[in-house]
Amino acid sequence: MNHVEGESEFRIDVLGGSASRETGSETAVAQDGSIESAPDLSELTVPSEAIRALPVDFVKRHRILPFELKEGTIRVAAAGPVESKVVDDIRLLSGLEVEEFRAPESEILEKISECYQVTVERMIENLNPEESAGLESKNLHDIEVMANEPTVINLVNLIISTALGERASDIHLVPFEKELELRYRIDGFLQPKPPPPKHLHAALISRIKIMADMNIAERFMPQDGHIQIQHRGTRVDIRVGTMPTIYGESVVLRLLKKDQKVQTPEELGLDPDRAKLLRRLVAKPHGLFLTTGPTGSGKTTTLYSILSSIYSPEKKILTIEDPVEYELPGVAQIPVRPNRGFTFATGLRSILRQDPDTVMVGEIRDSETAEIGIRAALTGHQVFSTLHTNDSAGAITRLLDMGVEAFLISSSLEGVLAQRLVRRICPDCQIEAPISALVRDQLEAAGVDLEDCTYYQGQGCEECRETGYLGRVGIFELLPINSELRELILQRRSSSEITNVAKKTMVSLRQDALNKAKQGITTLDEVVRVASDDATE
Repeated sequence: MNHVEGESEFRIDVLGGSASRETGSETAVAQDGSIESAPDLSELTVPSEAIRALPVDFVKRHRILPFELKEGTIRVAAAGPVESKVVDDIRLLSGLEVEEFRAPESEILEKISECYQVTVERMIENLNPEESAGLESKNLHDIEVMANEPTVINLVNLIISTALGERASDIHLVPFEKELELRYRIDGFLQPKPPPPKHLHAALISRIKIMADMNIAERFMPQDGHIQIQHRGTRVDIRVGTMPTIYGESVVLRLLKKDQKVQTPEELGLDPDRAKLLRRLVAKPHGLFLTTGPTGSGKTTTLYSILSSIYSPEKKILTIEDPVEYELPGVAQIPVRPNRGFTFATGLRSILRQDPDTVMVGEIRDSETAEIGIRAALTGHQVFSTLHTNDSAGAITRLLDMGVEAFLISSSLEGVLAQRLVRRICPDCQIEAPISALVRDQLEAAGVDLEDCTYYQGQGCEECRETGYLGRVGIFELLPINSELRELILQRRSSSEITNVAKKTMVSLRQDALNKAKQGITTLDEVVRVASDDATE
């Protein structure tokens, strides 16, 4: 194709009108004799019948874009004159006469990529219900055969690949009476996607089970499995969990990129002063340090950040996790296997005989694990773990509720870091935002006096998929255990009493969220959603 390399836009003049080719193809001609330009391709929605008129490999090879079918003619955009043989092939493949238009090659290639990209939506749309309706079966052998059909394999692969491309952390596939619901969790929120055909439900679940080395014959009990794949040069571990419902099995896939960079405390969202305090607390050679928060609040990610910051060849660091989420250089990481009797408690007993300096326990779930971990902290080990509590002071009362003696907690605990995740404002569409009456009322009802300063929100753009948010950042509440707090722990005081003493110097979760809203990192809506019920104010 004849064009000038690097030019963004050009026109080709044709002498003597439009019907100059021996092939009889037509060329749209403007009044000045030049070939007419195609409509603005960036704004053009190409109909599906035009996309299907020519094979994708043919379109990409010749760099032409079929963008409209009209009255027995296919309109194609090209950067320069289309060879007569190619025009003949277009006519033969489409069964239509050909009309040429001109457009910049860069726009043509971008639109080809957009139109011919295989997406979950397009694949589902192109599935022929009549051809695949017979694939629905209650017979286990038939379902297994169907799970290995190319259509089902490709659809599952595409669902996973698309989720990774959209930065999803989880994929949810849930059956209902008349439809199969597909949703991705992106930045903490579930976003619905076009549902796969309901009759493919059993085959899709079976395909995922085959990939995860699970029992496809068991459909009435929950199962857990694991898939490992390569995606664009990155190793991805996928935790799979199935659950029987009244309309069949639902499945959740948790996506974990193994070689993801471990972030520093500042990158996670801690301000410099508290990051410095955190480093002082975790630099102590022994003692217990906890991170707290609900599921999915980034507790383990924070512990990975801490372990990376304290690692040195002189230290032996062991972790016991369920599962191992990211691989840390120089750290021996051990997954628990409850089905074989290898739990946090039994694993912790064993790894203490491996002469570690530092131990990370994925989660303290019971009194046995708590007591072993605390006694390890008292005998010269550095111990890190997580708890599910709403705030930092709640970790102390949770340990007491588990039956751990107050003097053990007081002697071993060095600090607690409570955290949540809020969504970041998309930097590409950030604008100033007035405070809505509803948000103001909600925050004032929670005891927050909003300062007279500028707040921001995302307007919504292509980069953030019109949500106004891109990524997440942590909000934190760091509670160092000093002599005054140790005395309160010995007296078994409530978490509210401990908080009242600590908050004189401690930045609460809500205050940290408000600070980030003032800095333009997040919105007041996120403050209300995540930290409006903060008990530390």
